[in-house]
Amino acid sequence: MLDHVGIPVSDYARSKGFYLLALNPLGYDLVMEVASKETGGERHAGFGAKGRPQFWIGGGKPIKGRVHFAFEAKDRAAVDAFYAAALKAGGKDNGAPGLRPHYHANYYGAFVLDPDGHNIEAVCHLPG
Repeated sequence: MLDHVGIPVSDYARSKGFYLLALNPLGYDLVMEVASKETGGERHAGFGAKGRPQFWIGGGKPIKGRVHFAFEAKDRAAVDAFYAAALKAGGKDNGAPGLRPHYHANYYGAFVLDPDGHNIEAVCHLPG
């Protein structure tokens, strides 16, 4: 349904560092950075896999309120690794790795708040 999504962040360098570490265990990396002269505004960083940026952050005035993004994990170990890396990168616990059977029997997810307080999740839908 979506090709890519982006959000403004309050501290570009801090958020870029957070997402570099937090998304790495899921197989996502920094794919592209775009200079402010190219965007007509702030600097942007695109994260994704296989050279395709699908999640973008950019400097600017942060969104009021909390948004939620769930990133697909290849297995439950990747969810666990995401959670550990995100906490190490400065994220705040918002739900330790585990089954969430109220969604479905194999829903295994972990939730962390990013530097701007957004709810970032890694999820695996496969049986353990």
